[in-house]
Amino acid sequence: MKFPGQRKSKHYFPVKDRDPLLAKLTTPPLPVNTWICGIDQTLVDIEAQVSEQLLAEYHLPKGDSTLIDDAAAQRLYQHLQQQQLITGEFAGGTIGNTLHNYSVLADDRSVLFGVMSQQIEVGSYAYRYLCHTSSKVDLDHLQPVNGPIGRCFTLISAEGERTFAISKGAMDKLTPEHISKPLVQGAAALVLTAYLMRAHAGDGMSAAAMQAIEYAKAANVPVVLTLGTRFLIEEDPQFWQQFIAQHVTVLAMNEDEGVALTGLDDPLQASAKALEWCDMVLTTAGANGLYTAGYAEETEKRETAHLLLPGSIPEFNRYEFSRPKRKQDCDNPIKVFAHISPYMGGPEKIRNTNGAGDGALAALLHDLAANSYHKARMPGSIKHARGGLCYSSFSQICKYANRVAYEVLAQNSPRLSRGLPEREDSLEEAYWER
Repeated sequence: MKFPGQRKSKHYFPVKDRDPLLAKLTTPPLPVNTWICGIDQTLVDIEAQVSEQLLAEYHLPKGDSTLIDDAAAQRLYQHLQQQQLITGEFAGGTIGNTLHNYSVLADDRSVLFGVMSQQIEVGSYAYRYLCHTSSKVDLDHLQPVNGPIGRCFTLISAEGERTFAISKGAMDKLTPEHISKPLVQGAAALVLTAYLMRAHAGDGMSAAAMQAIEYAKAANVPVVLTLGTRFLIEEDPQFWQQFIAQHVTVLAMNEDEGVALTGLDDPLQASAKALEWCDMVLTTAGANGLYTAGYAEETEKRETAHLLLPGSIPEFNRYEFSRPKRKQDCDNPIKVFAHISPYMGGPEKIRNTNGAGDGALAALLHDLAANSYHKARMPGSIKHARGGLCYSSFSQICKYANRVAYEVLAQNSPRLSRGLPEREDSLEEAYWER
């Protein structure tokens, strides 16, 4: 694993030139395999610039996410091709994007559960999905199906409003039998999206997701949920509150989804409210940056060296140098919050807002997985004496997630093509000291 923000260490002797006698008495550490698992509706994102007339023609409510059948999807796709309105076609899916970005950042394995067309033709949607997915993402456990995978049309109006038309294809046909218990229970985290729970009764996706959750909970593997869209949460916020309380360790959302879930407009207050149901929250707030919130042990809290920030919770970032922990692992849990404004004020030109939250979540997952990796390699480290959910502090996770989100905003694809610049490998250098 490529460690998130490799710290520089000073040594007063060459660390490789050890005493040859002592070397015989020590056993070199065994290699540690770390991975995260995710379940997704495998689909291809098709972006196009469209008029409101086209949205009306296909009965697509502006700004909403609508399911359309395969025939309508094919007509829409041919229309966009003929009018040369398509600006990009990318492998998509919230969890697919997150796992890809995690593997690029960590240079490590992730495992994707979902479906894939059994017959793949060059140039098909399934072919494009495979071409745009990192080789570090393990696709060997995809369930083969007859028929196309999903297509998600991102239709961008003149003023930048995004309307989504989703053709399911066979993307919800994943069955519980194709969820590997050893892989889920050996993972550093299980990552899911709220979209998985709205599959039709005849499809197996929701049952497969619940099976994976039960495997993860039995092995104390953190369950990470990203909400996906406010429209889905608005349908039944009480259901999602109960679902999160029963199954979720880490929650990722944007400010709109936070309002839908909690009824609170302020992202900070929404994050604090969500901590009643889970152990940690990542909230992206657009031009206002992002927040992390969670729990720390009272006796292990660390005060920030940064300016104390005003807000609906006065001086809310006072203990942002603390490490996140599960509430159940704290004797005297306290709520901790951190915030960061957009990196460098945001890109000069935002090319893509679809996937910035997935990029931020990938950074958090990298830090979470690094904690598992470090614990397996250095079980006697003081960092693991009383447990911890992540390796770094709330503040450092904010910085890392913010930097990755910037990288996604500055490019056309929601998926990273490379990791962060090498000169920023240390979280204590370059941007981190700005």
